[in-house]
Amino acid sequence: MRGTVWFVGAGPGDPELLTVKGRALIERTGAILFAGSLVNEAATRWAPPGCVIADSKAMTLPQMAAWLIRQAGEHETVVRLQTGDPALYGALIELVQPLDAAGVPVRVVPGVSSAMASAAAAVESFTLPEVTQSVIFTRVEGRTPMPPGEDLAALAAHRTTLCIFLSITLLHKVEAGLRAAGWPEDAPIVVVHKASWPGEERIVRGTLSDIKQRCRDAGIVSQAMILASPTLGARHWPDLVTSKLYDPGFTHRFRKASA
Repeated sequence: MRGTVWFVGAGPGDPELLTVKGRALIERTGAILFAGSLVNEAATRWAPPGCVIADSKAMTLPQMAAWLIRQAGEHETVVRLQTGDPALYGALIELVQPLDAAGVPVRVVPGVSSAMASAAAAVESFTLPEVTQSVIFTRVEGRTPMPPGEDLAALAAHRTTLCIFLSITLLHKVEAGLRAAGWPEDAPIVVVHKASWPGEERIVRGTLSDIKQRCRDAGIVSQAMILASPTLGARHWPDLVTSKLYDPGFTHRFRKASA
């Protein structure tokens, strides 16, 4: 009999941002493989006595798959803890394929993305009425090339909210892409380092013209989310277009419009 391998989103860093379901799986699992370079080890603290715990940061993909397959042969429940949400920039499908080939059942538990945690840390909203109603999750080209049509300049041309992952060491490319799309030099940019990590979270605010220098001065060179959006700073705007849902003149099935 094969056990089930659960890919659990560990969230952005704060172990208390694990989902209730994710924590319950950790509490009963026989083995945990966690991404130690990105996942706070504190997330494993709910593991039961005798649980086999391994850090995957020094493993190759085949080694990780082999470890999970081996543990699934010995335990009913095996947990692969992945940073943020497994569906975003995680080696989910690459690991699922060898498990499928080995006949190991696979389940996925979503997690809080660092994009959401960054917005929460900075008290920002990705969407505002009549400003933008769309959010793009992307990255800039590094060792992993971008597919045709997905370069940052093309995406930034929509002038919507951009959550730019895995790109803090490529801020010059981020700046170039936004400028190519016509973003002004005073466009607000927020960079959040280790969003939600207790005692380690840092927030840097700037503009397109100075965010690279501000991050350099702060020594931020890893694990950072770059937010570029026309909504940034709206907390301090004197005027906002408010949601129609809560407008006194708007009728919906729970409330009739007032005069």
